[in-house]
Amino acid sequence: MPASYEVVIVGAGSAGLAALREVRKRTTNFLLINDGPWGTTCARVGCMPSKVLIEAANAFHRRHHFEEFGIRGAASLSVDLPAVLRRVRRLRDGFVKGTLSATEGLGEQALAGRARLLGPGRLVVNDREISAKAIVLAPGSSPVVPPAWRVLGKRLLTTDDLFEQEDLPSRIAVVGLGAIGVEMAQALARLGLAVTAFGRGHIGGLSDARVSAVAAQSLAREFTLHLGEAAEFANGDRGIEVRAGSHASEVDAVLAALGRRPNLGDLGLENLGIALDAGGLPPVDPNTQQIGDWPIFLAGDATGRRPLLHEAADEGHIAGLNALRVGAGERPTCYARRTPLAIVFSEPNIAVVGRRRAELVSDSFIEGEIDFSRQGRARAGQRNEGLLRIYADRTEGRLLGAELFAPAGEHMAHLIALAIDRNLNVRDFLRLPFYHPVLEEGLRSALRELAAQLPATGESDLASCGDFGRIGAEALD
Repeated sequence: MPASYEVVIVGAGSAGLAALREVRKRTTNFLLINDGPWGTTCARVGCMPSKVLIEAANAFHRRHHFEEFGIRGAASLSVDLPAVLRRVRRLRDGFVKGTLSATEGLGEQALAGRARLLGPGRLVVNDREISAKAIVLAPGSSPVVPPAWRVLGKRLLTTDDLFEQEDLPSRIAVVGLGAIGVEMAQALARLGLAVTAFGRGHIGGLSDARVSAVAAQSLAREFTLHLGEAAEFANGDRGIEVRAGSHASEVDAVLAALGRRPNLGDLGLENLGIALDAGGLPPVDPNTQQIGDWPIFLAGDATGRRPLLHEAADEGHIAGLNALRVGAGERPTCYARRTPLAIVFSEPNIAVVGRRRAELVSDSFIEGEIDFSRQGRARAGQRNEGLLRIYADRTEGRLLGAELFAPAGEHMAHLIALAIDRNLNVRDFLRLPFYHPVLEEGLRSALRELAAQLPATGESDLASCGDFGRIGAEALD
């Protein structure tokens, strides 16, 4: 193998593979280095196996609505948890195989080992020094586990090993109620486990207190939920004693869902001679992915920004293109980023689109909402719970963002993201078609509430304001 390359990519996850796709279109002189299992975090331990588990849990949970639909016999249904977990692994292995195909045929251009930077354009892997005109760093992330928790041994789980279990104990604590914690707590509870969940504040990445309160109230009907106090552990007589404030419970295992930490330790970033922040992160331009002025680019979960697959893929794409440009002596290209979009696959879905409410300046925006407990299509499907809140600029009515806990929220979140990306205002959005009867009519109701707070323009009923414009029928209002 040559010791010098046009581009070296460190990490074969979502960001690294996205960078590889762009690099290999334009040069054959590259090297891909990966430490640990090959295949993306999403396919191995994240997005995909978790959704397989969630689908099984939701399918079984539907039995609670059978009586209302006139369907009898739900009490005879049961869960074979080992079979559920075997299906998770079977489908997971297929997803991983798909990602591995991206590195097939690379031969000596793919190298297993841990890379460490020696300086700009220089790194070492397996005691061998390598030089490159440009380097893309995409080392991914690992679950956050406080050192004190490791005394729990095999009774401590993360999503890196949850799906490898042949079976699960009947009592489990889920600590952390971000996306992973909410999804797994609900799914495990729906599969019949006694779940006790602990979080410190708003859940699922929400910042709107009203939406978070509705979500917490709904989820608390499915599993024991404690918010505000940190969880502490001690060995009990028959299991693990978990304490949070005045609450104490005993469980058989703990799932740590405290997020993921960038894999930057021992990567050699300190050898670049630039200041790192408190988390060990270097300065990275999110529109070029470049670290400072060096021919080095950081992408994916390792940036600590938005640990989401579509963001990692975009960052890898940007880093791969710009690594080639900078390596050729050109300036990097600045790329506009997509509208922020984050979805938690609880039921109802949690989603944050565009700017979070906490990011908006007080008195600069207006708010509209819809309570899905009264929404027609939601009631027809026994899915009538949740709250959607959407925000717009007070003067122009331009859409800014939304937070929601809503049935089929993943689809409404995409509609809102598209509207924000196209710089639509409230009335632009209202002029789009809304079919009847669909859950998205709830979104239209929230938009009408926004429109009523804006100056009237014309006499179109799509933009009518105030109660005088209401007909009294949900399908028309």
